[in-house]
Amino acid sequence: MMNRLLQLLFFALIVKPLVLIVLGLNLRGKKRLPLNGPAVIVANHNSHLDTMVLMSLFPLFKMHKVRPVAAADYFLKNRFITWLSLKIIGIIPLDRGGNVDKNTIFDECHKALDNDEILILFPEGSRGQPDRMSSLKKGVYYLIKDRCGVAVTPVVMHGLGYALPKGEALLVPVNVDVIIGPTIDKTTNADEFIDKTMDAFDELNEHCITRNA
Repeated sequence: MMNRLLQLLFFALIVKPLVLIVLGLNLRGKKRLPLNGPAVIVANHNSHLDTMVLMSLFPLFKMHKVRPVAAADYFLKNRFITWLSLKIIGIIPLDRGGNVDKNTIFDECHKALDNDEILILFPEGSRGQPDRMSSLKKGVYYLIKDRCGVAVTPVVMHGLGYALPKGEALLVPVNVDVIIGPTIDKTTNADEFIDKTMDAFDELNEHCITRNA
């Protein structure tokens, strides 16, 4: 209960004001944002702000149901970051080092979906250069392939790679696009899913004002 209260205060007093006041947010397609799980959001990844911005779009009373999937080697690297990541942000840590059996790597994600939670995943795997799309990994497909009724919603963000670039701690006020698309149709193989996801990202990129300015 205490952790949930701290999470509400963190997002209400810090994250949401930061997103609304410091960043100029161009948000499109908010009605497509899944408010109930089980559901998966897939987004491009250029900044640590990506997760905070996506979570800030949800009502505070839904925040505890939104679970970003994040790299264990980074977000569990010291005591404070571990506490903030697990107890306040509510991440599901994922081992990227190959030390976990591939058959069990998504166990915690499946538990979250069974609990009607909403997962945030970045299929690029890690942050790339500011606002440049890297190749997509197939993990999301294998997570959902045997699950019925789990919608996958694509989101493209543009500008956050310049607001808080990799390796920087100083936030730079910039205009940011967040474009939410329709759910991605289910496919029967990983390559087709990757193609559909890339097509969705390409389509959403066309609606980014900052990219096309």
